[in-house]
Amino acid sequence: MARLNAHTDTRQEILDTAYGLVGAKGFSGVGLNEILVSAGVPKGSFYHYFGSKEAFGEALLADYFESYLAALDATLAEPGLNHAERLMNYWRKWQATQGSVDYQRKCLAVKLAAEVSDLSEAMRLALKGGTAGIIERLARAIEAGAAEGSLKVAGAPHATAEALYHVWLGASLMAKIVRTDAPFEAAMTTTRQILGLA
Repeated sequence: MARLNAHTDTRQEILDTAYGLVGAKGFSGVGLNEILVSAGVPKGSFYHYFGSKEAFGEALLADYFESYLAALDATLAEPGLNHAERLMNYWRKWQATQGSVDYQRKCLAVKLAAEVSDLSEAMRLALKGGTAGIIERLARAIEAGAAEGSLKVAGAPHATAEALYHVWLGASLMAKIVRTDAPFEAAMTTTRQILGLA
């Protein structure tokens, strides 16, 4: 998508630069000056684009989830596959990105949930809205997969989607602790069982 003007270009450059820094160090661990120097933006111009660091964090999460949800929509609509295959592709992509050392690809929901939820109500609500969008899309795919017969679930689609998201969020946190893919492998096994694919 083409940027409209220099203002949006600079604002987006700040956000794009921040992904890697925040992914590596967390929100509190990254100073505004570090972000601006990395983005090649003059120090004094930050507040021209964002009213505060909290407003910047909210904008960062909104931008992140917009991109994430677009990618999820594409994965869940991939042609030539049934809904179960599309869902499993999503989980495989999750494992590939969360298990990687590329901080640009890390999920900001995983990285920031515990850190900012108690510090910023605005950022907590941005996280809540973004993750609700993910769960809603997963629920629709689960419902469609059950209808077509490619998967079989015991519970309601939304409750199942929510439970699976929680499983994968927990696996991502545990993978940070143990520094192996074992939590993701366990999550994959659980996912297959819940979706009736085991």
